[in-house]
Amino acid sequence: MTVDRLLWEQHTCLPLSVRARVSDLRRYRRPGGTFASVNVGYAPHSADEVRTFLAAFRAGVALEEEMVLGESVADIDRVHRDGGIAVAFDLEDSGPLEGDLGRVREFFDLGVRTMLPTYNLRNAAGSGCLDEVDEGLTAYGRDLVREMNAVGMVVDGSHCSIRTGLDLAEVTQRPMVYSHSSMRAVWDHPRNVTDEQARACAATGGVIGITGVGIFLGPNDASVEALVRHIDYAVELVGPDHVGVASDFAFDHEDLVQEMTTNPELFPESYTRWGPIELMPPEGLLQVEAALEARGYPADAVTAVLGGNFRRVATEVWSAP
Repeated sequence: MTVDRLLWEQHTCLPLSVRARVSDLRRYRRPGGTFASVNVGYAPHSADEVRTFLAAFRAGVALEEEMVLGESVADIDRVHRDGGIAVAFDLEDSGPLEGDLGRVREFFDLGVRTMLPTYNLRNAAGSGCLDEVDEGLTAYGRDLVREMNAVGMVVDGSHCSIRTGLDLAEVTQRPMVYSHSSMRAVWDHPRNVTDEQARACAATGGVIGITGVGIFLGPNDASVEALVRHIDYAVELVGPDHVGVASDFAFDHEDLVQEMTTNPELFPESYTRWGPIELMPPEGLLQVEAALEARGYPADAVTAVLGGNFRRVATEVWSAP
């Protein structure tokens, strides 16, 4: 029997430009529907820039007949039934808040459903995965987590340091995620999460979204096989109810190369040593379901990893108390 499962793509990247083609997200169209969380800013961006990107992307979604803004789980369930695409947004750094916790609510109301405190390097909220000294969450970072919990925004540990990630799991009162991070025990890269981080995330009810970035899966190996190796390990470690997928695909690869050139402090040798980064495109992510089935995963586990687990987190977090 054919099962039309929901695909939950927890992190994908349109060019951060008002000229970005939201129509490119059509590449995720599939039976069973897709939810796609689109990045709207990270460490270098101001609050005004994020507002500009959000306005442009929201307008672009409104022009697409097969897309809707996925601002509630009910919106996502409709595209699951109809085979459309639901779009929400994420922030890869808390810097765009510019120290104002009131902007958590503002950005949530504009469709941002996930945010991580730090991007690679220490900021006001905590330490990043590339910091030589790991001091974890700051007092401000802890207040940020509490505000995100209160608003209904998902706390994300990707790009954070080990201690910051563990502090997130300790402080949050709702499930947290590693939206786009692979397993350090499979491939030793500072952007990947340790077993301890994965277990702590799972203990909150959260999910580790295995990413399709080649340098995080292996020696610049963005194949479906490499991604499934990380899924296998994570499922063995924390169970199929705490693993998902998030490609981190950049729809304009030239933009990514430019970002890395412009911000070398954020993208050191651990990012650049293999040359241009290989990325899993939407078409590759759409093959993961069949790959899991071919490996003998039970039907309910495939459904959970492909999208059910992140949907559960959204159900538990997006609605404020």
